Amino acid sequence: MATTTRRPQKATLRSGNPARILSLRVTNYRALKSVALEDITPLTVLLGPNGSGKSTIFDVFNFLSECFQHGLRHAWEQRSRAKELRTRGEQGPVEIEIQYQEGAKQPITYHLAIDEGPKGPVVADEWLRWKRSDGKGRPFDFLKYKFGEGSAVSGDTPEEEKRRVKIPLRSSDIIAVNTLGALKDHPRVAALREFITDWHVSYLSVADTRSQPVTGPQSRLSKTGDNLPNVIQYLNEQHPEVMNHISDVLRRRVPRLESVTAESMRDGRLLLLFKDAPFKEPVLSRFASDGTLKLLAYLTLLYDPDPSQFIGIEEPENFLHPRLLPGLAEECRGATERSQMLVTTHSPFFLTGIKPAELRILHRDLKGHTQVTRASDIRGISEFMAEGASLGDLWLEGHFGVGDPLVNAGAPKVKGQAR
Repeated sequence: MATTTRRPQKATLRSGNPARILSLRVTNYRALKSVALEDITPLTVLLGPNGSGKSTIFDVFNFLSECFQHGLRHAWEQRSRAKELRTRGEQGPVEIEIQYQEGAKQPITYHLAIDEGPKGPVVADEWLRWKRSDGKGRPFDFLKYKFGEGSAVSGDTPEEEKRRVKIPLRSSDIIAVNTLGALKDHPRVAALREFITDWHVSYLSVADTRSQPVTGPQSRLSKTGDNLPNVIQYLNEQHPEVMNHISDVLRRRVPRLESVTAESMRDGRLLLLFKDAPFKEPVLSRFASDGTLKLLAYLTLLYDPDPSQFIGIEEPENFLHPRLLPGLAEECRGATERSQMLVTTHSPFFLTGIKPAELRILHRDLKGHTQVTRASDIRGISEFMAEGASLGDLWLEGHFGVGDPLVNAGAPKVKGQAR
C-alpha cells in the first residue's frame, strides 16, 4: 500500500476553494465526435489504448489555454486548421463546453464554437450561462457573441433583467471572454479568463529538464520543464520549507540521493546539481537519471506554493520505476487540495492508487469515434473494489471489458445491462 506523504502546511501555500471544472463536452474535435465527461472529480484519470483519444482530450484543455494565452489564430494554426482539427468526414464547428464553479458561487457554463472562414478561424458562437445569484429561475446567458458581435451583462452577479451592453470586437477571430475579461466591469468574465489562462497542461520532457538556462529564479514550471533549474533556485531562495519537503520526498524515492541544488556560474548559466551519498562532489543534471529528473519535475509542479488551479499530466509512468507510481498517484490526490488534476496513463501501478469514480476508460467505436466510460459504471467493479481489489489488477485481469489494446471492438458492460 502506498504511503501518504504529509504535505507542508505553510502560509506560503495557496489555500481556499479553487475553481473546479464540473463537466466537459466536446464536439467535432478530431476523434471526439461527441464526448461528454460529467461530474468530473478533483482527480480524474484517463485510461485507454494508444489512439483511443486520451491525448486528444488532454489537448482540448491545452487548446483552450493556448487560445487565451496566445490567441485563437495561433492555437488553430498550431493544429493545422480545420483540415486536421475537425472530426474527419464531419461538417460544422468545433465546439467546447465546460461547466465550472468558483468556490461557493453558482456554476457557470462556457460554450465556444469555432468554425473556419475564408481568412481563418472565426468564433461562430460563444456564451456564458448561469442561474440567478440566488440559484432560482432558469439559466440565462450573461455573455453572448457570434462572429465578433454581441453583448454582455456587467457586474459581479449578472442578472437577466440588467441592461445588456453591446461591445463589438475588432474581428471575428477574437474570443469575447478573453477581451471582456480584461475589463473591471466584468468580474465573472475576468475570473473565467484568469482561470483558463492559468491552466498548466504539462508536456514534461526529460531532455528539456537537463537544460542549463540563464540564471534567475522563476516561480512556475514551464510546460516542458526546461526551466526546472530556475524553479529550484526560486524555491531555495523564496520557499525553503517547500524545497526541503520536495527534497525529503525525493530522498525517500531515490536511493542514496542527498540533495538537489541550483548553482549560478560566472558565464550566467544556471546548473542543476545532484549529490549522492557517499560521494563528496555533486553531478550535473545531464548525468542524473531520467527518472530522478522527471520525479523532481513532478514534485516541483505538485508542490508549487502558488499552483495552477488546473494541472494536466500526461503518462507520468514514463521513466519512473513502477513501485513509485502508487505513491505518485497519492501525491496527485494530495495536490487536489489546491488544484484540479487530470492525468492520462497506461500503467496498472498508477491505477493502484485510483478510485473507480476517478477513472474514465476510453475506446474507439466502429466509426472511429472516442467513447468514454467511468469505471464505477462498469458492472462488478465497485463490488470487486469493496472486497479489496485494485483498479490496476482489475484492468489487467480484463474486468473492464474495454481498454485492452489487443481487443479492437466491444463496448464495456455497464450496470443494469443484461448479460
